[in-house]
Amino acid sequence: MSATADRLVQPNTAVGHQKVAASATPAAELEMRMVSGPEWDRIVAGFDAVCQEQLYAFAVARWPAVKQEPMLFLLGGEVVGGALVMIQPLPLGLSHIAVSKWGPMQRDGSRADADVIYAGMIEALMAEYAHKRGLMLSVLPRASLAPGNGEYAHLIKRGFKRGSALMFPNRYIVNLRLDDAAQRKSFNQKWRYHLNKSEKAGLSFEHAGPERVGEFEALYQAMADRKQFPDHSAYDTVPLLMALDEPALRPELFFVRHEGELVAGAVIFKAGERAVYLYGATNDKALPLRAGYFMHWHIIRWLRDNTPANWYDLGGTDGFQGLHQFKKGMVGDAGVIEPVPPVANYASKPLAYLLGNGAFLARDAYYQLRRMAEGLLSSKARPNQARAGGDESAP
Repeated sequence: MSATADRLVQPNTAVGHQKVAASATPAAELEMRMVSGPEWDRIVAGFDAVCQEQLYAFAVARWPAVKQEPMLFLLGGEVVGGALVMIQPLPLGLSHIAVSKWGPMQRDGSRADADVIYAGMIEALMAEYAHKRGLMLSVLPRASLAPGNGEYAHLIKRGFKRGSALMFPNRYIVNLRLDDAAQRKSFNQKWRYHLNKSEKAGLSFEHAGPERVGEFEALYQAMADRKQFPDHSAYDTVPLLMALDEPALRPELFFVRHEGELVAGAVIFKAGERAVYLYGATNDKALPLRAGYFMHWHIIRWLRDNTPANWYDLGGTDGFQGLHQFKKGMVGDAGVIEPVPPVANYASKPLAYLLGNGAFLARDAYYQLRRMAEGLLSSKARPNQARAGGDESAP
């Protein structure tokens, strides 16, 4: 497979753009190119919208049984976006579905024609995966930084149907482009109170190299054993990510120390416009010391001063009220709390939609049964956050 031009499709071919009158947004005429995994990661490292889930190195480790297809989109010979598409087999070998989680990504989200480029990428994906290959195409956009989700709205207007949704979809996103005084002022009053207390507790902050990931591992495992949280995350991919050759894609490691002892740590994805809190860990001394407040305050400042990121995505809550209160207070009045939209599914053939949607329904039922079993049979902590009206952003 060529690293630069495995598949180059000119406009108006089967994989290229198809202009459809039903689209509310004009769609750019794009070329679509499949590249190798390593080449993909190297190129998307400079994308505004790059994220962990769209990295080839992450995806092949997280979902080893799924075929990954890295697709770049070009406009006038210039790379303007891309989508890592997972070709996932359905049970009994009945068919496959094409899935793009947090994709397609824009290279430059500030372009005046960003909406047109996004529409063009969706058209190309529909042409290749739904029309040509006869698969159901599933797209999951990221949480928007503004009320409403323009990408999801476009998908629905183009004929995609609403699919699976997260139980607790809100994402808590901190504004990084404030000076220290404005940042502190933006925090919730109670969050700021705890931060002030933490700064008098004798804590110190460290930015560590990837060679110290073993120290975080020990802290994380000790926390998991102590808190008894059910862990269905991709934590086992951390060593691989910390060993990536591309510096921009390699997560950053941070620690908080008290009297010489590590009491808290965090792994942060820093590439692109939106840095992301991947994993955190604390010992039993961290809570009374308010080490989490201290650590995140210094991470915010480090990201502001050392990366081009404008936002710090804290992730969700998994239904835990304490996490909601902590993250909401940090987001304050300068950040945003917006939901990840439901999956959007499209198929041009009824059987493909029936099989693909049926597979998602079966998966959702399995996860629901697993949650129920964990609640009944496990001593692990259980979600306690209200879902009043489906809005978990309420106090």
